[in-house]
Amino acid sequence: MATNLKVIDLGSNSVRLRITKILDSGQTELVRYEKEYVRLSENMGSERLLKKEPMERTLKALKNFKAIYEQFDGEIIAVATAAVRQATNQREFLQRVKDEVGLKIKVISGKREAYLDYLGVSRTLPLENGIIIDTGGASMELILVDQGQAEETVSLPIGSVLLSQQYNLADQVSAVDLYEAIIKVDEVLSSQRWLNRARHTRVVALGGSNRALAKMYRWRLAAGEGVPMPVHGLTMQTVDAYEMMEELLRMNREQRGKVRGISAARADVIIGGLLPIMALLRQLSMNQVMFSSNGLREGLLFEYIDQKFGGFRTDRA
Repeated sequence: MATNLKVIDLGSNSVRLRITKILDSGQTELVRYEKEYVRLSENMGSERLLKKEPMERTLKALKNFKAIYEQFDGEIIAVATAAVRQATNQREFLQRVKDEVGLKIKVISGKREAYLDYLGVSRTLPLENGIIIDTGGASMELILVDQGQAEETVSLPIGSVLLSQQYNLADQVSAVDLYEAIIKVDEVLSSQRWLNRARHTRVVALGGSNRALAKMYRWRLAAGEGVPMPVHGLTMQTVDAYEMMEELLRMNREQRGKVRGISAARADVIIGGLLPIMALLRQLSMNQVMFSSNGLREGLLFEYIDQKFGGFRTDRA
C-alpha cells in the first residue's frame, strides 16, 4: 500500500514542505511542494539570537503548512538547520513550535546536513569525483566526493543572509564592502585544506542563491523561445557565471529583483549568496558548474526509502 512522507525543511532563509508518495515498489511521486521565505536568521547578530519578527513569520508559515500536510496520511519528518542550530534561544523557539503548531522539529548538525545534501545530489546526478556546495542563509555545506563516496562533509558559518547583512550587500554594493566580503569568504574556504583535492574536477551547486543563478542562466538560454531547461543537471561555464555575477553587482536591489529567475524576496541576499560559489570556482580552477534541485529534503526521502524498503528507486516527478 502506498504511503506518504511529509518533509519540512526549516532553513535560515526559507521553510519548505515536500510531500512524496512512496509506492509499494519503492518508487516515488511528488505530491506537493511549498516554500515560504521567512528569513529566520535575520539580524541574529553576534549574540546569535532569533528575533521576534522572524520567529513570528516562521510560526505563521508552519501553521500554513500544517493546514496542508494534515490532509495527507503518512509520517512527517521536520528538521531545522543553521539558524536554529546556532541560536542561543533555540529551546524557546522549538517549544513555541511544539505548543503553537503541534510540530516537533529536530535540529540537525552541520555534518548531518552536508551528508543529506550528498545523498540528494549523488543519487540523481553523475558525480564520481568533485565537490558539492550548498549555500544557505546562515551556513554553507561542502562535501568532497571521491569515487562516488562522501569523503569530507563540513558546514561553515557563512551564508547569503549573514554575508549580505554583515557586509552591506543588500542594495547597491560598494567596492570596499565587496572586497571585505570576498576576503572573509576566502579566509573561510582556505581553512579547508582538503579542498585542493577537488581542483580541476566537478562542482555541483545547490541552495537558493545558486539555483537563482541557474534560473537566470536558463532563461537567457531560452531567449523567449519555448520552455527553459530544468535547473537539475544544468551546466554553466565558469566564464558565464562570472559575467552574470558582474551584471548583478552593477545593479541595485530593485533592479536585481526584476531579473528573470531572481525573486524580489531574494534580491537583497543574492550577492552574498553567490560569493561562496564564485570563490570556489576561482580557487579550484573549475571550468564549469552543475546545478542540483535536490539536496537535504531528497536526502531524507532517499534515506527513508533505504530504511523502509531496503533500496532506492528513481523519482517519477
